[in-house]
Amino acid sequence: MALFLALQSFTAMAKPLVKKPDIAQLPEPVALAFKQANVPLSAVSVMVTPLTPNTASLMPPKPRLSLHANAEMNPASVMKLITTSAGLSLLGPDFTWRNQVWVDGPVKEGILQGNLYFKGSGDPKLVLERLQTLLQDVMAKGIREVKGDIILDGSIFDLPAKNPASFDDEPLRPYNVAPQGLLLNFNAMLFKFTPDAARGEATIESEPPLANVQWPSSVPLSGGPCQDWRIQLRADFSKPDKVQFNGTYPKACGEQKWPVAYVEPQSFGLRMVQAMWRQAGGQLKGQVRHGLTPTQGTLWHEASSLPLTDIVADINKFSNNVMAQQLFLSLSSQQNRGSFEASRQTVLKWWSQNLKGQSVPVLDNGSGLSREERSNAQALSALLHLAAQSPYANAMQNSLAIAGIDGTMARLKDRQPNSVAIGRALLKSGSLKDVASLAGYVDGLSGQRYVFVVIVNHPNANAVRPAFDRLLEWTVRDEKKS
Repeated sequence: MALFLALQSFTAMAKPLVKKPDIAQLPEPVALAFKQANVPLSAVSVMVTPLTPNTASLMPPKPRLSLHANAEMNPASVMKLITTSAGLSLLGPDFTWRNQVWVDGPVKEGILQGNLYFKGSGDPKLVLERLQTLLQDVMAKGIREVKGDIILDGSIFDLPAKNPASFDDEPLRPYNVAPQGLLLNFNAMLFKFTPDAARGEATIESEPPLANVQWPSSVPLSGGPCQDWRIQLRADFSKPDKVQFNGTYPKACGEQKWPVAYVEPQSFGLRMVQAMWRQAGGQLKGQVRHGLTPTQGTLWHEASSLPLTDIVADINKFSNNVMAQQLFLSLSSQQNRGSFEASRQTVLKWWSQNLKGQSVPVLDNGSGLSREERSNAQALSALLHLAAQSPYANAMQNSLAIAGIDGTMARLKDRQPNSVAIGRALLKSGSLKDVASLAGYVDGLSGQRYVFVVIVNHPNANAVRPAFDRLLEWTVRDEKKS
C-alpha cells in the first residue's frame, strides 16, 4: 500500500514538462521504487531510446536513458522477441503450417482399407476447434470408417526426452508443456467450474474430450471468500485415466476456469483423436498410435494453420511458451527435421546478418523459459529498432500487449487505474524466479515513440512492478518538442 500511495503521489505531482536526467542516472521516483523493492541498481539494466526513421543502419540515436545496458542478463520471456522477429523475417508474416492427412490403402464406400495418418507440421495452435474441422473435412471427402489404425506422426521435430518437472518441479503447469511435431490443444485440459446454488454444488465441464479419461461432473459448494480455490478443490491429476476433486468449491468464486497440463503427455494426442473421431461419427477397427507416414502413401487432405501473424500475437501478447518453442523449432524444420540446436544456429546466423555489432544472444529453446538464455538491453533495443524498420513492423507491433488494455499488460490498469501509460505502450513482459523484464514501444506525450527495455536479475525481482510502472510513466511524460 505504501508503494501504491507513493506512486499515486508521484503521478499527481508529475507534469508533462520534466527535466531529462543524465542518461546513466535513473529518474528519482524510479530509483526510489527499486530501493523500496530492495533491488540494488547494479541488478537493473535499462535502455530508453527515441525511435526515429533513420535507424536502418542499426545505429540508434543517443539514448534518453541508459543504465548497465551492456550487462548480459536473463531476460525471461522477453526472449520471445528474438524468436518472433526471426520467425517473421525468415518465414514471412503470411507463413502457414500445412497439416496433412494421408492414407495407405483404397477407400471404398466410405471405408478406408488401411491406415489413416495425421502428419504433424509443427503447427503451434492445432486446438480443439481446428482439429474438429480437420476431422470433419476428412470425413466430408469420403472416409467414415478406418479398417486399420489412426497413426499420429510428429517426426517433423527431432526432440530430446523431457521431464515436464525439470524446470521448476511444476509438471502440470501449462507453461511447462513440451513442444511436439503434432501438438494438439497444447497438451492441456481445461476445467470449468460453475456454481449451482440451488443444488449446492459446482458443475464441472472439461475439454477437450479424451478417450478413457474420467472426471466428476460436480463438486460440493462451500461458503466463505474466494481464496485459493484451486487448493480447496484438493485436485488429484496423478492418474492418466481419472481426475479427482476431493474438496469443495467456494460459491463466491463464480465461474472459474483451470487449465492443466495432462499428466501423461505422450498419450494426450492419442486419447484426443480417438475421442473426437468417434464423437464426429467415425468408426475405427484398429487403434490410435504413434508412427511414421509411409513414403508410398497418398495425400488425402491438407489444411493450413493460422497465419504466422496470428501465432506471433498469441506468443507475445499472452507469453505462450510452447507456441514460442514450436515456432523456434519450425525455423529449422523448413530444411530438415527441426531441432533446438539447428534452430539456434539458424537464429544466430540471422542475427549476425541483421544485427551486426550487437552482442550475440545465448539461446536455449527460444521461449525464455530457461535459466541459460541471455541477452542485454542494448541488443534487445537494436532488435526492436530493426523490427520497427522492417516489412514485418506492423505484425510485430500488433503482437505486443497494450499497457492496461490486454494480454500480460492488462493488470497495469488494476495497479494504476489513472496511469498515463495506459494505451500508450506496446510491450512484452517477462517473469521468472529472480527475473523481471519489460520491452517494447512507448509513445511519449510529445508524440515521440521510444524503444523501451528494462531487465532485473535479482532475488527480489518479483517486487519491481511499481518501479517498472514509474519508468513507463516517466517515459510517457517526455518533454514537449519545440
